[in-house]
Amino acid sequence: MSDSVRGLASVAPEVRDRFVVRFGAEVLAWCDELPALVGKLAARWDLTVVATDGGGTSRVFRCLKRDTRTSVWLKLTPDPRVAQEEAEALRNWANTPSVVTLLAQDQAAGALLLADVQPGVQATRRAWDLAEVAVLLGDLRSTQRTPREHSVLRPLSHRVDFIFDLTDHRLAAANAGGPAASALLLQARAAALELAVEGPVGLVHGDLHPANVLSGPDDRLVAIDPRPTWGDPDFDAVDWVLHGVTDLAVLEARIEELAALVPGQSPQRVLGWCRALSAATAVPRMCAGRDDAETRFLMSLAVG
Repeated sequence: MSDSVRGLASVAPEVRDRFVVRFGAEVLAWCDELPALVGKLAARWDLTVVATDGGGTSRVFRCLKRDTRTSVWLKLTPDPRVAQEEAEALRNWANTPSVVTLLAQDQAAGALLLADVQPGVQATRRAWDLAEVAVLLGDLRSTQRTPREHSVLRPLSHRVDFIFDLTDHRLAAANAGGPAASALLLQARAAALELAVEGPVGLVHGDLHPANVLSGPDDRLVAIDPRPTWGDPDFDAVDWVLHGVTDLAVLEARIEELAALVPGQSPQRVLGWCRALSAATAVPRMCAGRDDAETRFLMSLAVG
C-alpha cells in the first residue's frame, strides 16, 4: 500500500467520533483497517486513489481507472448491509438515467464502485425547478414495483423508525424542547408509520434531499446515496416540495404542481408525509436555536 493511499484513507478523529455514534465503538477497528482495505480494492479494480470524502455511514474515495484515466468512486461502509441494500437498489435502477451507475461490488467488504456523475454539481448549489424534480421522481417510480424474492431491502417503516430514533437521540443530547417536543415527535412517528404501512409499495430512495442529487449529462438530476426501502414512493417527494416553503398555501400549490407531473403521485399522501416528517426536521432546528420563518412553519405543519 502506498503512502498516498494510507494518508487519504486514514480516518480523522472527528469522523471516528461520528462513526462511533452511528455504529458503536467496534467501528474503530474498521477505521484502523480501512487504509489496507482501500489499497487492496484499488489494486483489484486497477484504481489510483486521488481524493477522499464521506458522509454519516461511509467513506468515499475519488479514483482514476488506470487504463482509461476516467473518474470513478469507491465507497466503503462499516456495515456491509448498508452497501448490500444500496447495491440492490442501484441494480434495480440500472436502466434509469436519473440514478448513479453501480460498476462493481464487494459484498463482504461493504464496498461499491460507482460511476462518476458529470458535471456533478449538488442540487443544493444550483437552481432547480419542479419540472426537473418530476423527471427524477418519475424515473425512480418507473422501475420494479414489488420486492423480488430474497430482497435484502426492508419496509419503509424501518426507515421511518430510524429517522425518528435519530431525532429522539438529538433531542435528548440537546436537553431541549421538553415534554412538548417529545410528545410531538411521538405523534408524528405514529402518523408516519401509518402512512408507511397503509400505502402503496414501490422502490423508495429513502434519502432524496438536494444534497444527494447531482447534475448529470444535459443537466439532468441524478440521485446518489440511497437508503432504499420498499414502500410508498411519495415519501421521496417531501424534501423537494418543502424546500424553502413558509406558507401552507404555497406548499399545497407545489404539491399539486408536482403531482400533475409525476404519474401515480398522490397530493394527499405527499401532504400527509410532509406533515408527519416536518417534526423530524423542525425539532433539531429548534434545538439548535433556530427561530426562522421556515422552522416556525415546519413546527406549525407538524402540530397541524
